[in-house]
Amino acid sequence: MSNRFGDAKPIKIQQPKDWAAGVPAVVSAYKTISAKVGPIKGTKLLSDLNQIHGFDCPGCAWPDPLNKRSTFEFCENGAKAVADEATLKRITPSFFKKHSVESLKSRSDKWLNEQGRLTQPMLLSPNTKHYQPISWEAAFTLIAEQLHALPNANYAAFYTSGRASNEAAFIYQLFVRIFGTNNLPDCSNMCHESSGVGLTETIGIGKGSVSLEDIENAQALFIFGQNPGSNHPRMLSSLQAAKRNGGKIVSINPLDETGLKRFKNPQEVEGVLGQGTALRDLHLPIKINGDMAFLKGLCRCLIERDSDSNPVLDHAFIDTYCHGFDEFKQDILATNWQQIEHASGLTQQQINQAADIACESQATICCWAMGMTQHKDAVANIQLMTNFLMLQGNIGKPGAGVCPVRGHSNVQGDRTMGIWEKPSDDLLDSLEREFHFLPPREHGVDTIECIHAMMESKVKVFFALGGNFYRATPDHDRTALALSNCELTVQVSTKLNQSHLHVGKSSLILPTLGRTEIDRQASGIQTVTVENSMGVVQTSHGKIPPASSHLKSEVAIVAELAKHMQPESVINWLALRDDYSRIREHIAAVIPGFDDFNRKIEEYGEFVLPNPVRDKRVFNTKTQKANFVVQTNTHRKLQDNQLLMMTIRSHDQFNTTIYSDNDRYRGIAGSREVIFVNKEDMTSLGFQDGEYVDIESHDPMQPEQSRRLPRFKLVTYPIPKGCVAGYYPETNNLVSLAEVADKSNTPAYKSIVITLCSSQNDTQ
Repeated sequence: MSNRFGDAKPIKIQQPKDWAAGVPAVVSAYKTISAKVGPIKGTKLLSDLNQIHGFDCPGCAWPDPLNKRSTFEFCENGAKAVADEATLKRITPSFFKKHSVESLKSRSDKWLNEQGRLTQPMLLSPNTKHYQPISWEAAFTLIAEQLHALPNANYAAFYTSGRASNEAAFIYQLFVRIFGTNNLPDCSNMCHESSGVGLTETIGIGKGSVSLEDIENAQALFIFGQNPGSNHPRMLSSLQAAKRNGGKIVSINPLDETGLKRFKNPQEVEGVLGQGTALRDLHLPIKINGDMAFLKGLCRCLIERDSDSNPVLDHAFIDTYCHGFDEFKQDILATNWQQIEHASGLTQQQINQAADIACESQATICCWAMGMTQHKDAVANIQLMTNFLMLQGNIGKPGAGVCPVRGHSNVQGDRTMGIWEKPSDDLLDSLEREFHFLPPREHGVDTIECIHAMMESKVKVFFALGGNFYRATPDHDRTALALSNCELTVQVSTKLNQSHLHVGKSSLILPTLGRTEIDRQASGIQTVTVENSMGVVQTSHGKIPPASSHLKSEVAIVAELAKHMQPESVINWLALRDDYSRIREHIAAVIPGFDDFNRKIEEYGEFVLPNPVRDKRVFNTKTQKANFVVQTNTHRKLQDNQLLMMTIRSHDQFNTTIYSDNDRYRGIAGSREVIFVNKEDMTSLGFQDGEYVDIESHDPMQPEQSRRLPRFKLVTYPIPKGCVAGYYPETNNLVSLAEVADKSNTPAYKSIVITLCSSQNDTQ
């Protein structure tokens, strides 16, 4: 059976796995790296991965142990990310001569990625069908001309992905603000923006408050909407350590993900020959978007159990450090159990089981990922999680706190460096003092607002520093139309993706160095830095020669473009390009916590950023305290034939990068065009397991509009009734631009109202 791209194998469906990692993970890692890079070179690369004098994984942002790295400090999916970047395959100008843009649009994400590394700057001119080579000088001149021709700077938008280093991100936001705009949408807008907004309002900082050591010493870990076995596999080692230290783990997720069932650590004999370590103590199969109801029920359990003889709540913490408890308590107790059970899909007994674990713990952590941040109620979800922790004083003490797990290697660092459309006055004041210019104060556009602005011809030049904007965003049809409305789109990339094909009237591809590659500038080989999910800044040193002599680093691309834009600038852009330590000197002067930046990384290779919540229980909110926030109960009422769908990642992908059509842990092989459905729902809707259906989405805000994806195979799966799941980004086109989280404007990828229809083309 072929998919719509014509490059899939027959679909095979097996039972989901009961354990993660083990020998299959090791075999998969070395098989992938050997096939793409070669066994000798590949093994050497893996030995350098996540080491102090090596390079940071280009995959997820899970932290490395401080000062105690193991010899094999990588996971299966990290090895795949390295192999994917260090592949020996190359895309030369002859490839684009052979393939038109339209023909490439018909290829799958996996096929495009498999073609190899981009090697030269390429230009797609207006009304042409093929990309053609262009020199770097001509490319920079074209971009500068287009930017100078705009009515004002706000007609341009500058997107950033989480792979950019701190040095690249800092010089990028500096260039953009000197140009005159805060239009700096980034991938955070589509993932953890809800975390940043929610945490900033409740505890005064948009980051987590725990360390790796805290995770391993927590007495209870509540893991919400997260699949660590596929998306952050090294987290499993930390969870194993927590279990061995006596900690208990609660999984709250519509899917009982393999990675939280049992972990076979491939670095231990028990993980290779034995049964491994059972991880979760309790799994709660919550309904999609039922988290707010569950959390209210959990908080109600704690509040009702509290008494003078049985002090469940930490009243000293609440009285000293918190604001709004009385109103919060009143709201929680007013929420009845019938509402909680109906909205969450959980019974009062199940929620009390979770409360038992919370009450037994003196140090509790909440971890979460996209399953919490991509709902309309996402910010409320994060705030209720935080408030649950506050009830027992589990903020700002060892083994306790909030832990948003970031999905890309430096997405947190990019925000720290100033990649944000809503910059603080403190940041702008510091930039003004350091660089002697007047930064723009008007807020810019985020990712969703950028798409709307392009549709309305209010953004005419779109520049992307990494990422796959078209594929990562919702509503591909409208996003493609928005991009086509631009005069120029520019993509700084390592590999080919769909964003190079859905473009403006003119389009540039600027090939850049990968994390694995040696970055040599005039002053010598350069070091870059990143910030992981737990606020640790660490160095990264490329180890292999660049894929092409035509590649430039991201820093060099930004600096040379800035020089073309501002030839008389007081900033010596080329000096910053030639020696990244000069950029770090500016970072130290502008960004809090980076004082003595160069010395710290030269001496230690890493350092921990200050965190007022974790370090001092200081809450920089409007009340100067940690805030309890009353949340309004919401529940989507679906029609009888409607279901609520969430997008998910497979085990063999990283964000929009697809390594294969297989999902080993969920038992899927050969296709990503499947949809996971509860058996009772399938029967009641008149479908059979393995049947092909079309998926139609319904926008509550625009009921006259619907979107339809053809020919997805039904797979019976243990998921709560009324809920279904489909792979990201294949199902992104079902997500409306109007369906976003309150306050954060994050797309609601996890709350899509759909209907399943008999396939209009049921030929198998």
